[in-house]
Amino acid sequence: MTGVVVQNMSFKAGQTLTITGVPKADSTSFAINIGSSPAELALHLNPRFDAHGDNRTTVCNSYQGGNWCQEQRDGSFPFNYGEEFKIQIKFTATEFKITLTDGSEISFPNRPGAEKYNYINFDGDARVSSFEIK
Repeated sequence: MTGVVVQNMSFKAGQTLTITGVPKADSTSFAINIGSSPAELALHLNPRFDAHGDNRTTVCNSYQGGNWCQEQRDGSFPFNYGEEFKIQIKFTATEFKITLTDGSEISFPNRPGAEKYNYINFDGDARVSSFEIK
């Protein structure tokens, strides 16, 4: 995977990750990945402008044991080319509660069930301007 990788920085249950950024003008999609390594992702958050047959769709998934799991699609897509977005990901022992720019929420299960993850990756056609864990 390319993009920005944050390692050895714990994201623990009870904490919230806040990411702001701007999709590039010709963006097809971008992704935020959270897990224990690139091979074990608890959360793959993938807003798709036009990628993999999806148009203006937010897709969540996890990657475990070398395989993608069951995709979850959400109707809300508050992302626009060149406009700043803000995504908040609240992490609990059982799920990720994701709040998008427009206030809409996505709940995605913490499938591996770990209490902390130390691999975060930002990939694709967006420029991340800030991220914060607290």
